[in-house]
Amino acid sequence: MQPHQLNPLIEPQFDAVTDFILNNLGSNVPLVEKMGHYIVESGGKRIRPLLALLSANACGYQGELHIRLAAVIEFIHTATLLHDDVVDNSELRRGNATANAKWGNAPSVLVGDFLYSRSFQIMVEIGRMEIMQVISNATTVIAEGEVLQLLNQRNPDTTEDSYMQVILGKTAMLFEAATECGAILADASSADREAMRLYGRHIGIAFQITDDVMDYLSTAEEMGKNVGDDLAEGKATLPLIRAMQCGTEAERTLIRNAIRQGGLEDLQPVLDIVRNTGAIDYAQATAQQEADKAINAINELADSSFKTTLTELAGLAVARKK
Repeated sequence: MQPHQLNPLIEPQFDAVTDFILNNLGSNVPLVEKMGHYIVESGGKRIRPLLALLSANACGYQGELHIRLAAVIEFIHTATLLHDDVVDNSELRRGNATANAKWGNAPSVLVGDFLYSRSFQIMVEIGRMEIMQVISNATTVIAEGEVLQLLNQRNPDTTEDSYMQVILGKTAMLFEAATECGAILADASSADREAMRLYGRHIGIAFQITDDVMDYLSTAEEMGKNVGDDLAEGKATLPLIRAMQCGTEAERTLIRNAIRQGGLEDLQPVLDIVRNTGAIDYAQATAQQEADKAINAINELADSSFKTTLTELAGLAVARKK
């Protein structure tokens, strides 16, 4: 079951978002439209736009502008994927060749810029200054998170705090913007708006930690990307950071060298260390704590089927296999 199928009331709205997205990829430059359709239709679960819809509904929104808001969130996310894959030299995403692998780095970066621009055009159509403020701030923080991750690349001394700062910026910030803006659109109370903001932040952190765990647990078929990609790129994610804290001196040295060098020469011994030191369990427990914080954040929200779905999504964020 796809996440949007958890609630029959949200399915037609989710379908409307998909239609809106596809209808707003038009460009006078055929390659822009072709690449936009390719990346948007590549099989993502669209959790972020779904959260925007659920947040607006959970806060009592009755209009149709949340469809546009959800599309804005997805356009921004898609733009970041295009840019990320160029930075990381990725060749596989969601089981498909990345846009940069098919068309090259320069077109990928420029089409990412196009999607950013289109998202801000749609925000102007929505016409809510608070939403523009939240999303423009989010895109700034996302960019900073990506730069911080780049600075931490091949750095085995990356701390858990630094790691959390990176994922808060590059992942959780857009989740947070999606849920907060849904509440803004519904003219929610300040308490409900803050509840939705915190929900988005914590589910975003849980989602990214789980993603990083899967890099050391799942198969390529399950993940839709290559196993060990994070290690190959020299990223010290939470499983590696914890393994270095708990491993022997020899294990610590092996992981440090693997992070510094990048590549997959030491993938199997690193996998063994990560699994044998309890690092996977630690990271999964940390992700579960964040999911629990997300659920607790919306405790005081009025009961509804949409609130129930938000709670279920927090559980799915840590239980997923891809």
